[in-house]
Amino acid sequence: MKNSLVLLMLLSLASPAGVFAEQEHGHDESMAMDDFSGIEFGEESHEHGDEGHQHEEEGHGHDDDGHEEKGHDDHGGGHDEGGDDGHGHGEAASDVELSDAQRRIAGVETMVTQRQSLGEAITAPGEAILNAYRTSKVTPRTPAQVIKRHARLGDHIKKGQRLVTLSSVEMAEAQGVLMEANIELRRVEKLGRKVVSEKRFVAAQIAYQLAYARVNAYGMTKKQIESLIKTGDATRATGEFHLLSSQDGTVMRDDFVVGELIQPGYVLMTISDETLLWVEARLTPEDASRVKLGTAARIEVGPRWISGKVAQARHALDPTTRTMAVHIEVPNSDEALHPGEFVNVAIESSQKKIGIVVPVDAVQRSPDGDWQLYVESAPGRFEPKEITVLDTLGDLLLIEGVAEGTTIVGKGAFFVQSEMAKGGFDPHNH
Repeated sequence: MKNSLVLLMLLSLASPAGVFAEQEHGHDESMAMDDFSGIEFGEESHEHGDEGHQHEEEGHGHDDDGHEEKGHDDHGGGHDEGGDDGHGHGEAASDVELSDAQRRIAGVETMVTQRQSLGEAITAPGEAILNAYRTSKVTPRTPAQVIKRHARLGDHIKKGQRLVTLSSVEMAEAQGVLMEANIELRRVEKLGRKVVSEKRFVAAQIAYQLAYARVNAYGMTKKQIESLIKTGDATRATGEFHLLSSQDGTVMRDDFVVGELIQPGYVLMTISDETLLWVEARLTPEDASRVKLGTAARIEVGPRWISGKVAQARHALDPTTRTMAVHIEVPNSDEALHPGEFVNVAIESSQKKIGIVVPVDAVQRSPDGDWQLYVESAPGRFEPKEITVLDTLGDLLLIEGVAEGTTIVGKGAFFVQSEMAKGGFDPHNH
C-alpha cells in the first residue's frame, strides 16, 4: 500500500514536469526555428550582399573603364606632346650622314660654289639641224648608172672610204682619151726635144692635161686615175669609177637603188659629222640684238640640258615669220640629239648678273616651300641651307644665301633630301 502511494505521488509529480519539459522542448524547437529562420535570413542577406558585391564589382568595373578611357586619352595626349617635344618624332632631322657606299650608289656628288656671271635668259623653241660646215653631199658630175652600193644609211664613214660604184658612157670616153693622150706624151718624151719639135711636145702635154682634168672632173680621184694609167691597158677604159667620202661622218641620206640612172647633181648620199650639230632658234629682232657670236646657250633635250654657243646668226629677217635665225653649235658625241628634233633653247643675253651659280639639280624645295641646298658641314655629313634664287638660265641658277667656296651637293640632292626626311619619321609608327 505504502509502495503504491509512493508510486502515485511520483507519477503526479512527473506529469507537470513532463508538460513543462515539453513546453521547454517546444520552446527550444521554436528557438531552433527562429535560429534557422535567422540562418535563412542570413543566407538572404548573403545573397543580397553578393548582389551588392557584384554591384560594387560592376561599379568597380565602371570605374576601371572610366579609368582606362581617361588613361588612354591622357596617354594619347601625352604621346603627342612627347612625340613633338620629348622624342622629336614630329620634327625633321637637321642633318644627315651618308657613307661612301651610299653616295656612290645614289650618285651623290659635291661641288664648290663659285661666283660667276650669268646673263638673262632669252628663251625660244629650236630645231636640230645638220652642221653645214661639217656636211658634204655625194653627187655624180655626169649621167651615170649605179653599179654597186658600198655604204648604207646610218653607217659611220671614214674619209676616203668607197661609197658607190658608177658607170658612165661619158666617163668611158674620157678615160679612153686620157689613155691615148698618155701614150702620146710618153712617146714624145722618149724621143726627146732634139727629134720632136717644141710645138708637138707642148701639144702632147696639153692634150694629156685636158684628158686628165676631164676624167677628174667626172668623178675619178687622182689615185684612181694614176692606177688606170699605170695599167696601160686600153680595155680598162670601161667608164666605171668609185665615189669616195670626203670626210668622216655618218650616212644621213642614201636615196637611190642599184641600177638606177642618175643625172648630174643628184644627191646620192649625204655625209655629216653628227658630233657637232646646229640648233636653229628663231628670235625676235629685239632679242637677237642682245645675242652675240660665241654667247653661251643651253639646249633642253628630254630630261637633260646640253651646253652650246652661238655660232652663226643671219642678218636678214624671215619674210614670213619676221624672226631672225640663230645657229647654236652643240656637241653631240653621244648622239643624244638628232637632226629634225625639236628642243627648247635658252640663250644667255649680254645683260649679266654676278653671283653664285649652281646647277638646278642642287636645289630642292624645303617642307615650308622655300628653296634650299645641302651644305657639307663635315665629311659625309650634310645639312640644309635656305637660299634665294635670283635668275635662271636653262638648268643653271643664280642664287644668294651661301658663301663662295662652300662645298654643296651638286648632284643627287633629291636622295639627300629623302634620307633626311627618313630621319624625321617615328620608327615605332606612332
